[in-house]
Amino acid sequence: MKSATFKIEGMNCDGCAGRIKALAEKLPGVQAATVSFSQAEACILFNPQTVTEDRLVALVHDAGFRVVAHE
Repeated sequence: MKSATFKIEGMNCDGCAGRIKALAEKLPGVQAATVSFSQAEACILFNPQTVTEDRLVALVHDAGFRVVAHE
C-alpha cells in the first residue's frame, strides 16, 4: 500500500470533502481516504499496482475540484 496527500482547491464545505471521500473509496485499489475541508487536503491509502496517483488526481478533477499539489 502507498499513501499520498493531495492539496485541493475548490472545496466550500464538509459536504465537498465527503463527496471526494466517497468517490475515492469506491475506486478499485483505494483502501481508505480521509478528506479535510478545513485543511484543504485528502490523504489516500491505495494499492499502486491497481490505481495510480494520476488516476486519483483525475478523480478529484472529475468531481469538480483541483489538485494544486501532492506528495
